[in-house]
Amino acid sequence: MWICFGKRFADIVFSGVALVALSPIMAVVALLVKLESPGDVVYKGLRSGLGGTPFNILKFRTMVADAESKGGFSTAYNDPRLTKLGRFLRRFKIDEFPQFYNVLRGDMSLVGPRPQVPAYTEKYIGEEKCILSVRPGITDFSSVHFSNLDKILGDENVDAKYLREIEPVKNKLRIKYVKELSFCTDLTLVLWTVLALLGVKRRWNI
Repeated sequence: MWICFGKRFADIVFSGVALVALSPIMAVVALLVKLESPGDVVYKGLRSGLGGTPFNILKFRTMVADAESKGGFSTAYNDPRLTKLGRFLRRFKIDEFPQFYNVLRGDMSLVGPRPQVPAYTEKYIGEEKCILSVRPGITDFSSVHFSNLDKILGDENVDAKYLREIEPVKNKLRIKYVKELSFCTDLTLVLWTVLALLGVKRRWNI
C-alpha cells in the first residue's frame, strides 16, 4: 500500500505544505542569490529519473554562472566556483528547497535514491539498473552516509576521487534503498536526515 499509493500521496501533501511554509524563506534566498552574483536564481541540472527519464533538478544557484563549464560534476571543499552565500546554503541544504517542486510535479520523491547525471546512470550495469526503478529522492541512505561529502572529497582531483571512491558506495546504498523500500525505511531516513543536518553522523556497512 505504501509503495503503490501512500508514498506518492505523502509526497504531494508534504511537498505542497513545505512549499507554502518555506515560501517566505525561499523568496529571501532568491533575492540574495540574485544580488550576490549575476546568473539565474535557480540552477537546473539534468538528471535521470524514474525509468531513466531525464528531468531538470531544481536548486538555488550556489556557484558562479556556467559553473559546469568551468569544472567537473563534483564540488571540491574549497571550490572557487562556490559563492559565499552558496557555501552557507549548501551547508544547511537550503539550496535543495526548490526540489519540493520536483516532488510535487512527480519528478522526485521525498525519499529515494539521489538522482544522478545521465553520464553516470548510462554506465549502470547489472543490479545497479534497479536504481532507476523508483523515483529519485531528496534524501536517501547515501545523503546521510556522505553528509559531509565536500570534506571527504577535499580539493585535489575531486572528480576522479568521486568516481573511484564515492560513486560505487553510493550505488550500493541506492540499491539498498530499493531493496528495503517501505514506510519504516522512509520515516527512518527522514529522521536521520534531520539529525545529519544537526551534525549527527551515521554510516551504514555495505
